[in-house]
Amino acid sequence: MKKTRNAAVLSKGSKAARFVIFLFMVVAALLTIYPVVYVVLGAFKANGELLIGGTSIFPKEWIFVNFIEAWNEANFAVYTMNSIYLAVGVMILSLVISSMAGYVFARKQFPGKELIYGVFVAFMFINVGSVTLRPLFELAIKLHMNTSLFSVILISAGGGQATYIFLVRAYMKTVPKELDEAARIDGCTFFQTFARVILPLLKPILATIALLSFRGGWNEYILPLVFTMTNQAKRPLTVGVTMLKNSGDGAAAWNIMFAGATISIIPILLIYVFTSRQFIQGLTAGAVKG
Repeated sequence: MKKTRNAAVLSKGSKAARFVIFLFMVVAALLTIYPVVYVVLGAFKANGELLIGGTSIFPKEWIFVNFIEAWNEANFAVYTMNSIYLAVGVMILSLVISSMAGYVFARKQFPGKELIYGVFVAFMFINVGSVTLRPLFELAIKLHMNTSLFSVILISAGGGQATYIFLVRAYMKTVPKELDEAARIDGCTFFQTFARVILPLLKPILATIALLSFRGGWNEYILPLVFTMTNQAKRPLTVGVTMLKNSGDGAAAWNIMFAGATISIIPILLIYVFTSRQFIQGLTAGAVKG
């Protein structure tokens, strides 16, 4: 009788815990989605309605011409190509660096490996932010790379490697070491083993890194803003869209900027919709199994 009563109490406690977790996740989801919904609905409003504010997020009058004005004024065709170039460049560099570094940290033995890896992991929790922006920009000036998106690609790809290397190294723990030994017996070098045997097995986690790095490059703002100040033709969408705020006559044109922001998030949303399954599988395999 006493055991049955204790089991009932534990069951009620677990249900209450699940309800609290569910409620927390609902609140977190709403807080995450609300700004996006506000921007999308604001793209259909008149600028005066946005400036006045109010409690309703729905437009009093749906204005579709905002999207046409945003497309024409932001030079979307050029800025979209710049964003694709930036995002793809960051993605490719991130995949190359993280896959090689993660493989080395998982399989290669060398002095100071754990210390170096510990520093990498520490930088996952340290964000120096704009502190490094000035020295990086001054270095780019000396190298005559301060007006090119290529320097932004190098900096962006280099700055996010700690997390990606951590994921690859964790995923490597699920790959049997016997495969390395078999390849070594067949005469493969350390790099040949990586290229011919290990790399094809890393596809799930590399798909996750590809999506994360592409999103990071697509959403990059501060670096492109600084590096393209004197070259408007090199601006990506994130920078070009914010400039739409100044397209109004006197007042800030928030409706045009919201319309531009809505257009700019469509590509990354489509990519996530079509790759979400691979993203979840790779992230789970690399983080949980490792």
